[in-house]
Amino acid sequence: MPRARKSRRKVPVTTAKRSGNVTAGPSGSSKPAATRTVIRRFHVLNRRQTQLQKFLGGDGDVLSTLARDAREELEAIDQEIADMGGLEAYQKMSVIGQGNDRGGGTEKILLEFLEELGYPKSVEDKDQRWKVLDVGALKPDNYASCKSWMDVTPIDLHSRHPDIMEQDFLRLDEDEDRDRWDLISLSLVVNFVPEPKDRGRMLKMAHTMLRPNQFLFLALPLPCIMNSRYVTPEYLHGLMTTLCYTEVKTRWKDGGKMAYWLYRKAEHVFKPDSEFAPYTKKTVIRQGNRNNFSILL
Repeated sequence: MPRARKSRRKVPVTTAKRSGNVTAGPSGSSKPAATRTVIRRFHVLNRRQTQLQKFLGGDGDVLSTLARDAREELEAIDQEIADMGGLEAYQKMSVIGQGNDRGGGTEKILLEFLEELGYPKSVEDKDQRWKVLDVGALKPDNYASCKSWMDVTPIDLHSRHPDIMEQDFLRLDEDEDRDRWDLISLSLVVNFVPEPKDRGRMLKMAHTMLRPNQFLFLALPLPCIMNSRYVTPEYLHGLMTTLCYTEVKTRWKDGGKMAYWLYRKAEHVFKPDSEFAPYTKKTVIRQGNRNNFSILL
């Protein structure tokens, strides 16, 4: 939320970046550095956009000076996002980043994890295939090689293909989807959600929607756990354990860009509020020049 200033007005987050070449990304170079620049910038703008919208939807009209500054900043952010090409440009850069020339998509890691566990297991009937929910799918055929044992439903906020359902995961009906899925993939999805508590809610919803003993695949940019003020690998492990997940597989390397986990849904057991308390508010774990990524319950 914007803070009061006595001397000078707050400079919108877009101002410092307008003179750069971020907006050239979608129509210009698709080199890895340009791709990452667009993706990172979009995340920054998306988070700030959500904060300002929330502020203006609450007490913004009462604090006229702050509200004016907030509206101006929001307009600048909206314009920069539009100049970048909007969500479609972000998705385009994400697809490029998942190209075969850059190692392919994260589904390769997931399939390696499952193979190490002895899957795929043959199915005699199509009705016995795994029900898979691919959240944030940019391509409809990520698991085409597994169609003999996977029945995949790809969804995304802004569908780029008629075979991808346009759907916000957070707006799914938990009761309708309870115990429905054998596998839910949240690959580069949780970090895209602007609000920390919505990130936690997404993980809680996934647990409800999974069948007993089935799997959640989580993929995050490595800095989310290795360079955050609020999240460490130990923090994430504790949070997921509190949500009744069992960590089955994990992979990342020092100096890498991504981290991957495969969790199994454990039986839900009653837990006192004291076990959830460490994950309900931000607590600084690391000092120094860090990012602000967090997940809260």
